[in-house]
Amino acid sequence: MRYSIQQIAEITGGSFLAPPSEAVIEHLLLDSRQVIFPASTLFIALQGRRHDGHEFLRELYDSGVRNFIVSKPPKNNQQPTANSQQPFPSANFILVKNAHAAFHQLAAWHRHQFGLPVVGITGSNGKTIVKEWLFQLLHEDYHIVRSPKSFNSQTGVPLSVLQITPEHTLGIFEAGISKPDEMGKLAPILDPDIGIFTNIGEAHSEGFPDIETKLREKLILFKNAKTVIYCVDNQLIDDEMKKLTGITFFTWSATGKEAGLQIESIRQHSNGTTLTSRPSSLVPHPSSLEIPFTDAASVENAIHCWALMLHLGYADQTIADRMARLEPVAMRLELKEGQNGCTVINDSYNSDLTSLTIALNFLEQHGKSLRRTLILSDILQSGQPQAQLYGTVARLLLEKRLDRLIGIGRQVAFLKKLLPDGFDARFYAGTAAFLEDFPQLVFRDEIILLKGARHFEFERIANQLVTKFHKTVLEVNLSALLNNLRVYQSRLLPGTKMMVMVKAGAYGSGSVEVAKLLEFQHVDYLGVAYADEGVALRKAGIQLPILVMNPEEATFEALVRYRLEPEIYSRSLLENFTKFLENHFAQKTADSDSVTSLNQPIHLKLDTGMHRLGFEEKDLDSVIEMVARSPVTVQTIFTHLAASEAPAHDGFTHEQAARFEKMYEKLAVGLGYRPMRHILNSGGIVRFPQHQMEMVRLGIGLYGIDSSGLLQDRLQTVNTLKATISQVKTLEPGETVGYGRMGKAQRPMRIATLSLGYADGLLRRAGNGQYSVLINGKKAPLVGNVCMDMTMADVTGISDAAEGDAVIIFGKELPVQELAASLGTIPYEIFTTISERVKRVYVQE
Repeated sequence: MRYSIQQIAEITGGSFLAPPSEAVIEHLLLDSRQVIFPASTLFIALQGRRHDGHEFLRELYDSGVRNFIVSKPPKNNQQPTANSQQPFPSANFILVKNAHAAFHQLAAWHRHQFGLPVVGITGSNGKTIVKEWLFQLLHEDYHIVRSPKSFNSQTGVPLSVLQITPEHTLGIFEAGISKPDEMGKLAPILDPDIGIFTNIGEAHSEGFPDIETKLREKLILFKNAKTVIYCVDNQLIDDEMKKLTGITFFTWSATGKEAGLQIESIRQHSNGTTLTSRPSSLVPHPSSLEIPFTDAASVENAIHCWALMLHLGYADQTIADRMARLEPVAMRLELKEGQNGCTVINDSYNSDLTSLTIALNFLEQHGKSLRRTLILSDILQSGQPQAQLYGTVARLLLEKRLDRLIGIGRQVAFLKKLLPDGFDARFYAGTAAFLEDFPQLVFRDEIILLKGARHFEFERIANQLVTKFHKTVLEVNLSALLNNLRVYQSRLLPGTKMMVMVKAGAYGSGSVEVAKLLEFQHVDYLGVAYADEGVALRKAGIQLPILVMNPEEATFEALVRYRLEPEIYSRSLLENFTKFLENHFAQKTADSDSVTSLNQPIHLKLDTGMHRLGFEEKDLDSVIEMVARSPVTVQTIFTHLAASEAPAHDGFTHEQAARFEKMYEKLAVGLGYRPMRHILNSGGIVRFPQHQMEMVRLGIGLYGIDSSGLLQDRLQTVNTLKATISQVKTLEPGETVGYGRMGKAQRPMRIATLSLGYADGLLRRAGNGQYSVLINGKKAPLVGNVCMDMTMADVTGISDAAEGDAVIIFGKELPVQELAASLGTIPYEIFTTISERVKRVYVQE
């Protein structure tokens, strides 16, 4: 996009707060943390339930941004005027009634400045796969602009559309909704010529009274479409489609119904699936093609793509040739431990300008204190002139403060002309040439982003950079974790703060990486169990306030040195900590010419019925007296609920809350100020909103476990424990498996040895048929005793199970609750017993 600031005001119907300065807008910004090109950026101050973009105007102005859309003027003491002594000299503020609506107006206006055909995709599942496969199938003939990753929301759709440039000849965008009235806002922005409806299901249904309402809402996207592609086999979809007027339908069926594309047979085989069609009114000749996938979802997605290609007039042979070359869609970044102290971000499956920007933002989030290296391939199918494309890339590298660039390919070498003298950059004709030179290169204590088109096979580079480790890994999905955070934030009352517990290695997920994401998302507090956990976070650069729930006298020095805030739960602990502080601050004052401020934050824990740790009511008078003469400030006062997740104990929970309020009031009067209060954990946040007070504590819910029973359809799986098959053996009847000969073959059996054992965290109780893992989509019961480093599974019924195959211990397809139930425990124990030798791999989708 490229508009003058005056054009932006006209398009959005806004008015300037002061006479505008000349400005050309080329970039749009919604997130104040992601400033890249400040001089040509327009920031839109969106307001949400918990965040208000207007709060970041000063920060953005100081970063160089000068153009803003706001729905309310800056605060009175920051009102911009022509006077250069005022806080925002030379800034342009466009005042609108509703910033969200203005954002949508701008995107809709931009979309209609171009005559390119637009394909709009909606449905419950498969939107992103269909979009990416259509790109693979059509990019040889069109310069395609498409939604980045899964940008299909109220902000993702307009951001996607604003990518359109005059060079593009086809747009492919997806749209998703979570509640009524949302599609009515997205439809004018996309205004697709061709629609694809993938399917209807239960995904994201919580905002709708029934599936019929959700379906009708989604179909609003197609109100002005010329053609809509869908499967007639779902009667509900077919009935609702027939209510639309003025639209030509291109339908398909795999059940013999009358349709434009009639699928006669679907035959799975070892290399994929063969699809055969029979003649119909729209496709008067039979046809056959193969896709390299066998699962039902991929078959459905492929047929949607087939139908679109037929609609666009492609010949059968062309369709068959291209469909046979379809590749899996890798829509995620992977963050892994590299060699020599490096961290590797692997995004080596696609390369375009938008995904490069997203990946650089991820690098910035996770590599604040590290040297930054980018290994970049040619950017293919951009549709932009080379000078324009790589000029933007060069500016990105400089704005993101990259320390080193390694370019691989013929085109990326154009950056030589654009980067300043002295910039550490080297270029190679191809991946093979780089790998040949690899032994002479030094990678140490840096964060490395691999960003390459699939053609360049950057996985070969990743294999050289990533630490070779145990084949069992815990995959931590940061996108799912962020989703869960937002689900709980949406349940908070206005003004309620959030502390997130990252103790026990963030429930096994890895505290540092999780804490980095939480800090980036502006949570208010972190909570850990012991001081050494907090020290590790500080050493990793985490600056958020950190509560230590189990402080020990031996760690008092570390608490003060690393700005950690202890939970104080007994008079002896308070007395000992007070003595330490008095000695510590006295020594610092003696060693310094200036007076040291005595103000150590602490948190008081009250026992209201848990009977674990905490002050009782009889202790309060002495606590008030001791705090009054101690060099401390009480930041919060809190308690633990004993059974917030259990309706049977709701009466006791309310008793605890009432007891806490009584004790708190006595403390507040005695202290002379009112510290923040918090009593709710994950289950309590949902079940007892009336007790949210000033802050809540989010724990296991962040990791996708709903103890309340009210959110499970909205929470996403964060942790997936994966192993591999090391070997497959065939046993005859009577032969035994493992130590103690506990597993005995009653019939000819195929036994797979898996690459994990109880030293990795799989408890021995899971053996001897107590639990089944997932191999190639099928359950395989464990046989014999779980060994220290290995486990055996019965794969007799999984004929294609082979050495090297992935094994899911728990994850999205096999919930951790199943493993916990089979062992008579809870997910907390499963997560926190996963050993340190199991490497954590972080992904962002």
